Amino acid sequence: MNPYIFLLLFSGLMLGTTITITSSHWLLAWMGLEINTLAIIPLMTQQHHPRAIEATTKYFLTQATAAATLLFASITNAWLTGQWDLQLMTHPLPTTMIILALSLKIGLAPLHTWLPEVLQGLNLTTGLVLSTWQKLAPFALLLQIPAANQELLILLGLTSTLVGGWGGLNQTQLRKILAYSSIAHLGWMLIILQFAPSLTLLALMVYLVMTTSAFLTLNLNNATNMNSLATTWAKAPLLATLVPILLLSLGGLPPMTGFMPKWLILQELTKQGLPLTATFAALTALLSLYYYLRMSYAITLTIAPNNLAGLAPWRFFQPPFSLLLSLATLPALLLLPLTPAITALLHL
Repeated sequence: MNPYIFLLLFSGLMLGTTITITSSHWLLAWMGLEINTLAIIPLMTQQHHPRAIEATTKYFLTQATAAATLLFASITNAWLTGQWDLQLMTHPLPTTMIILALSLKIGLAPLHTWLPEVLQGLNLTTGLVLSTWQKLAPFALLLQIPAANQELLILLGLTSTLVGGWGGLNQTQLRKILAYSSIAHLGWMLIILQFAPSLTLLALMVYLVMTTSAFLTLNLNNATNMNSLATTWAKAPLLATLVPILLLSLGGLPPMTGFMPKWLILQELTKQGLPLTATFAALTALLSLYYYLRMSYAITLTIAPNNLAGLAPWRFFQPPFSLLLSLATLPALLLLPLTPAITALLHL
């Protein structure tokens, strides 16, 4: 792709997200989401591959449906209450419609079916943008909506943690596994959204760091399925040591960073008098942990049938994004001891 066109599209992506995050009017927020969608579509089709075209078409249809529902709900809210402000959502009907539209936009269960299929059709770099940057604008809107409908948010969150764990169990394609991982993490954020928004923000930041590190690692190895992970030790021996720890951090095991948001969310749910919700969420995390362990096993304890094929990239391959990978991997593994400082900073 021409670098000027790429810069223009990337600027559009930034602009759309910034407009949505900073807006207080529903029409401006909707416009930012539309700019965001229109900017990423050419980036998704730059491969000119049938799978990429199919994934882009699915993405466009789901995003257009969600945007139309969002616009209809905001107009309904203005008709019923006379208000266009994000903070003044008082009627339950448009509020519920907007929550469902934003859930479709970010891929929360049961409106998640497009996300694994779309992610499977993209390359890992575009998949990284779709899994991280594209979640920011809808989440900014979800954080600003007054939390009147608590049961819906908890139901969507628990369904997402369950589907995100269950759906990845039988997968061999790494992009689909990361898609289900994304669904499960978003479910954790949504469960706690109305009780502690700052905790949701913390979970979102930790998710962004860990997911960025996971995608860049797979991109460095050029790994797209479970079998291709077996050549990691030959291509990058140091990464073969770090990646299983990173995956266990994604699964939420101590003493890695991924344990911090899950621990604080379970603690807050217990404080709010929801022990059953906390127990169910913790049990669904075990499902996700299983496929992270499968990936760790494939990297560390499996040797590829043809070792010679993996040696050449180790000697001659110049790794891209190595600085960004280093910057993402360190906080993805080592932030747990800083939990008291982070909670004090966020006033948790």
